[in-house]
Amino acid sequence: MHKKTLSDITCKGNRVLMRVDFNVPLDDQGNITNDKRIVEALPSIRKIVESGGRLILMSHLGRPKGKPVAELSLAPVAKRLSELLDTQVVMAEDCIGTGVMQQALALQDGEVMLLENLRFHPEEEKNDPEFAKELASLGEAYVNDAFGTAHRAHASTEGICHFVQPSVAGFLIEKELKYLGRALQNPERPFVAILGGAKISGKIDVLENLFGKVDAVLVGGAMIFTFFRAMGYDTGKSLVEEDKLELASRLLKKAEDNNIRLLLPTDVVAATEFSAEAETRTVDVASIPGDMMGLDIGPKTIDLYSREILQAKTVVWNGPMGVFELEPFAKGTIAIARALADATAKGAISVVGGGDSAAAVMQAGLASGITHISTGGGASLEFLEGKKLPGISALND
Repeated sequence: MHKKTLSDITCKGNRVLMRVDFNVPLDDQGNITNDKRIVEALPSIRKIVESGGRLILMSHLGRPKGKPVAELSLAPVAKRLSELLDTQVVMAEDCIGTGVMQQALALQDGEVMLLENLRFHPEEEKNDPEFAKELASLGEAYVNDAFGTAHRAHASTEGICHFVQPSVAGFLIEKELKYLGRALQNPERPFVAILGGAKISGKIDVLENLFGKVDAVLVGGAMIFTFFRAMGYDTGKSLVEEDKLELASRLLKKAEDNNIRLLLPTDVVAATEFSAEAETRTVDVASIPGDMMGLDIGPKTIDLYSREILQAKTVVWNGPMGVFELEPFAKGTIAIARALADATAKGAISVVGGGDSAAAVMQAGLASGITHISTGGGASLEFLEGKKLPGISALND
C-alpha cells in the first residue's frame, strides 16, 4: 500500500484534522490508567505542531451508542495530552456545530484542539456522508493515524476522505503498513507465522492467506484441539469446534499440498478445570486424559517452536499459545515471546499483531525486543487476512 503520508503535506498555517485512537482505559474516577495510545500518536502530533499546523484531533472513546455519556468524555485525554505536550490543548464542546467551527477558526499556528467523542453521534459509526462532510469542513487537510479503527468504514476514517484533500497517513499508520506490508509482500525468508487463539473460525482467513506466503506456520491456543480431533485424537474436555472438523481437515491437506510446514504441538499442559488452582499435568497430545483439558503448549513444543523461530528471518505472531491470563498456563506464550525477542536480536524482523499477543509481550517485559507491535488487534488481523482496510484504502495514493 503506497499511500501519501504526513511527510508529503504542508502543515504551516493550515488546519489539519487528524483521526487518532485515544480509546484509553479509564478508572471509576475518570482517570486514565494507561496512556500508551496517546503516547503512540505523539510523533505525528509533534510534527504538525512544530511545523506550525493548527491541529484538530478527533477520536472515539468506549461505546456510548450514539448519545452523549458524561463518563466517556475525552476531557481527561485533553488534560493528559496537555501534560505530555507541555502546552494547553483546547477541549471542544462537541465534534460538530457552530461553536466547534468557531473554536477551530480561532486556532493559531502550533495550537491543538481535541474534539469531543465522535461516537456521541450515531452518524459516526453509520458513516453518514453529511456528518463526514461537517467533520471535514473543520480542516484543510486530513491525517489518519488511528490504525486500530482503520478496518472500520466510519465517518471519521473513510467518509471524511471524500470531502477533504489531501487525505494522508500519519506516522503510526505508515509504520504499520511498512512492517505488516513488508512481511506479507516481500518477506526475508524463512518466513514463519505463529497463530494462536481459541478458535479456528477466527483464523481461517489468516491461515488461507498466509499459506501462499509463509514457509512454516506454528499453531497454538485452543484451536489446536479442533485439528487434533479432525486427526482422530481424543482431546478430553479440551475446547473443540465440532462444526469445524471438516474445515480443519481441509486446512491440513491444503498445507500439505502447498508444501507449507504446518506445525502442531506435540505435548500440552492439561488441567482438570479452567482454573489457576486446578491440578495440572504435561501430556502428549495423543494421550490427553478424558477428564482433563489442554490449556497451554508443553515444554517439548516450546523447544520445537523456539528452534523454528530462531532460524527465521521474518516472524509474524497473532494469538496466545494458551490461557496466558492464568499464571500456570502462561509459560508457552511467554516462551514464544522470548524466542521472538532472541530472533530479533539475531537480525530477524518480528511483527506482533496486537490484542492478546501484544499484551503478553508487554507482560513479559519484552516489548523493546520486538521490531513492531501493532496498535490494532482487529485491523492487523484483517490485514493478515488480505482484506482491504477502508480507513487506509480511502487515503491518497
